[in-house]
Amino acid sequence: MKKPYGLRVTLSVIAIFSALTFALTPAHPEVKPGDMVTAKNAEQVRALVSPGTFIAVSRGMQMNIVATSRVTWPPPFQDATEKYSGQVRLAPDRRDLLGYVAGQPFPLLDPNDPDVAAKIMWNQYFKPIATDDYDLRFFECQVAKQNPGAQQQLMTLTEVGHLAGYSDIGRTEVEPMPADPDFKTTGIWARAGAYPALAPAEDRGSGAILYRYWDAMKADDTWAFLAGARRVRRVNEVMLSSSPGLSTWDADHAGGFGAKPQEYNFKYLGDKNMLACVHAQNSPARPCPTDGGATSCNEDWEMRHLYVVEVTPRPERITGVLQSKTIVYVDGEGWFNPYVDSYDQKGELWKTQIYLNTYRDRPVPDAKIAVYPFKREFIVAASSIDVQSGVSTTCYLPGPDTPERECWYINMGAVDKSFFTTEALTKAGH
Repeated sequence: MKKPYGLRVTLSVIAIFSALTFALTPAHPEVKPGDMVTAKNAEQVRALVSPGTFIAVSRGMQMNIVATSRVTWPPPFQDATEKYSGQVRLAPDRRDLLGYVAGQPFPLLDPNDPDVAAKIMWNQYFKPIATDDYDLRFFECQVAKQNPGAQQQLMTLTEVGHLAGYSDIGRTEVEPMPADPDFKTTGIWARAGAYPALAPAEDRGSGAILYRYWDAMKADDTWAFLAGARRVRRVNEVMLSSSPGLSTWDADHAGGFGAKPQEYNFKYLGDKNMLACVHAQNSPARPCPTDGGATSCNEDWEMRHLYVVEVTPRPERITGVLQSKTIVYVDGEGWFNPYVDSYDQKGELWKTQIYLNTYRDRPVPDAKIAVYPFKREFIVAASSIDVQSGVSTTCYLPGPDTPERECWYINMGAVDKSFFTTEALTKAGH
């Protein structure tokens, strides 16, 4: 049944009010549409981005400031929110989610609610970008050191055949909907996989898959196929917060903060108008010529309404996590993370992840297959920067030189559960 008319009207009014608020809220006096932010005038945006993002700008990542434009949800996600959100609540332990089916769990937020931080984070876990499945093909990641004013000097380049995911619940566009029947027996909430590695040569064939369970007490299951060993091995969950090799990415911070939510505490730090890249113009994105190719620029950045949440590991649930805390910034309209800052065990800023998003009905302008009946968000580039060493890993989605230009296949049934098995992982590795 549809949600009662009154609540549907309320949701529509909130959406309209949000759009008007974004449109009418004046930009911070330090920036305005048409401004170009460089290392020379980076101080102008110190208060408008995360500390890690400010460091990236001060080291050469440029920003082109544009007017704010609205982002709307895919209609199936909006419909599911209206239909199911009224029955969703937090469990008595204030951590688990009860009554969730599909759509956004908590479309109505009160900053004075003592549980608002947990609700914001559950909203970002069930965001409208990709609800059912996705297959990101032939993307590449470049490792380089931040070097203001210098040409790019690659430390290494990685290319992966597929980065894919499949959700067993919360499905809104591809059958089975709203849940895969297997969920009742397996308890698997979502599956993810990244394989096979195509470059560098010594890692060719490597990859990993992950299962996340709805049961709060059941840790993620992860398996990795290593090219050198030529076999699959299980990976301890705590390793998901560690970066492999030269890369500065870790699994828990890829695509935004994505660790198992019940293993962390959430503290609401407030909401604020800040800059974010939401309507990127370049796809494929380009290495930044003014920071040694450590990030991607020059791109359009606009004022957005962001929620800010501090995330800390629950010591009774998980130990050995390298980050003492993570500050998560959540776009209040699209529910993605424009940037995420992580702090080491000494409490010092360690890493920042920066995401360049675009909003259109296709991932690249000349797409022939990945074309959608409505606009949706796509990440075109993402940088993970170790601000202490200056080493950055920037992934391009799609890569500038890869054979698959369309790259993003979202909610198209491009992958099924058979992709997320150790058998498929091993076969691809060989």
